[in-house]
Amino acid sequence: MNPSAVIQQIQAWMKQERLTVKVQQDPRAEAHFLIKYPAGNQGHMFAVVVPKGRDLVAISSMTRVDKGQQKEMAKHMEEDREEWLEWVHEARLQLIRSTVDWGIHMGHTGKEKAGPLQAFNVSLPIWFDGLTKNEFMHALRNLWLAKLGIIHEIKYSYGPGIGQSGPVDDWPKPKSNVESKNSPAGPATASSTEHEIEFDEKMTFGSGFDPSEWA
Repeated sequence: MNPSAVIQQIQAWMKQERLTVKVQQDPRAEAHFLIKYPAGNQGHMFAVVVPKGRDLVAISSMTRVDKGQQKEMAKHMEEDREEWLEWVHEARLQLIRSTVDWGIHMGHTGKEKAGPLQAFNVSLPIWFDGLTKNEFMHALRNLWLAKLGIIHEIKYSYGPGIGQSGPVDDWPKPKSNVESKNSPAGPATASSTEHEIEFDEKMTFGSGFDPSEWA
């Protein structure tokens, strides 16, 4: 199966499942789509990428932690460092058990990255020889559930947040107003059930992970 056939097949599947799709410009990819899964108001944003020179499809999603939640985490770090480290350890174990590829971004304190948790990424590759609609949709579902697990743990432990994206020390500073312009979740409100996390769709392919590292 060649990249063109794969791209056409993925587009057909997304249309069949009535998923919202945005085409992204990406010089490193044969195709780069942003899709909302599951369909509806509770959907999360996922990047679906067919990288150049590889026989795989990469699916990923980056999540930023709310500024208010980061503040609560910072207080936790000061008041009970051992308990905070245990919370981070359990979050890592939860991601490992989810069987997806993942990465976390911790706040910087000098040369250390002690916290708070500022963002996390989940991803999965599907090689062309194993690509079916069933495999593609289950990959999306598994990534979505992995995200939900961490999101709900953050909300349970550190509250609903304030509806404002927190900083991510590992990332370059964004241009002004970019976040509110591109956030697919819409404006946050105090009663919103989604506002504690921003689903970041601005990261280019390769910013959070690199499929070329997969064996």
